[in-house]
Amino acid sequence: MNNFLFRYRYYLARRMTQIIVLGTYFLANFYGYKIVIGNLSSSVVFGFIPLSDPFATLQMFFAGAVISADILLGVLVVLFFYGIIGGRFFCSWVCPVNIITETAAAIRRKLGLYDKADALFSRNIRYWFIIITLILSSIFSLGAFEMISPIGIAHRGIIFGFGFGWFFLVAIFLFDLFSQKYGWCGHICPLGGFNTLVGKYSLLKVEHDADKCVHSLECFSVCPEVEILEAVGKKSHVITGAACIKCARCIEVCESGAFKVSVVSLAKQLKEGA
Repeated sequence: MNNFLFRYRYYLARRMTQIIVLGTYFLANFYGYKIVIGNLSSSVVFGFIPLSDPFATLQMFFAGAVISADILLGVLVVLFFYGIIGGRFFCSWVCPVNIITETAAAIRRKLGLYDKADALFSRNIRYWFIIITLILSSIFSLGAFEMISPIGIAHRGIIFGFGFGWFFLVAIFLFDLFSQKYGWCGHICPLGGFNTLVGKYSLLKVEHDADKCVHSLECFSVCPEVEILEAVGKKSHVITGAACIKCARCIEVCESGAFKVSVVSLAKQLKEGA
């Protein structure tokens, strides 16, 4: 039991964090507990700490909305946090869709589908979706991605009930299961792509020690952004890939302890070739 808890310590911590975040919003909406007010795009914590998703705010700006001072302050708070931890920590520690896509990935491994049809399209397509989202926001004067975001659908569904929104979430699950490995989160989601850009030089990184590496390649089987591991086994290095979602699965599955979490200065990241 202790070995299980240790092996999945980060995974369990992430799931607990996701449940706590969603539970906090649920309690706020149904029972009036004012720990947090709002949603995952824009919230106020403890009645005075604003949190605003930078990508959602950017969509509002392109839609022609006047961005208030409290929203801008919330964006700065989030960007500061992303600058320390990394923008994509949201993807694995907060986003409820992550539960769906990681479940699909686990089933793929069990069914032996994990390494099939994994190159249907480039991961860079998510950056094109950022541009398309901003263009559509400008044309239709609304937050284009916010209107159809499965993150918002899952968040609202858990709190208020899903309605027909669950069809979209099931579609993502089936897509990830049978078509593309980590298809939604790793290739399409514009929020994930945007958070990759803003968290590129975050200080919290994963480091790899080549001297401890036994080349089991278990890290490659669980990493949702496997390209960031391209130098693993070749040399000791900081994993500077901005797409890292800070899920720590590589740390958990590596029996030789070749991975660890470290605070890495910007100078060292630039030297490593970030």
